[in-house]
Amino acid sequence: MNADKKKLILKVWFGDKKRLSGLSTVSTHIINSIFGVTSGFQYRMKSVYAHFPINIITVENGRGVEIRNFLGEKKVRKVFMAKNTYCKKNDSVKDEIVIFGNDINLVSISAAQIQNSCLVKKKDIRKFLDGIYVSKKEKILD
Repeated sequence: MNADKKKLILKVWFGDKKRLSGLSTVSTHIINSIFGVTSGFQYRMKSVYAHFPINIITVENGRGVEIRNFLGEKKVRKVFMAKNTYCKKNDSVKDEIVIFGNDINLVSISAAQIQNSCLVKKKDIRKFLDGIYVSKKEKILD
């Protein structure tokens, strides 16, 4: 790290395709870590339903969600966020939940857990499109 120029230089010697792709991955992780600590990442998820409205309730001060009435089922699905990741309901947009945190990997894992909890089983997924899906991935700019 150059203190006077504030640049981080990554080098690889005798780099073949595999080593260069690894270097690119490391540099992307470093950039995402720096941006995550200074600002953060957020995913917007929207509930999609045809007949039975899906109810999403945040629990434990945004540490998890409860999903009710998915396909008219009485089962309550509980999904808890990864560490240092929080969620909240978007008041301005109907049926939207926002997941935010500093680590993009943990935010995306939490969004994937919510989406996977609402998978349609034993039905044609081309017809039954109900679920909670990521609608927007964005960086939080203060």
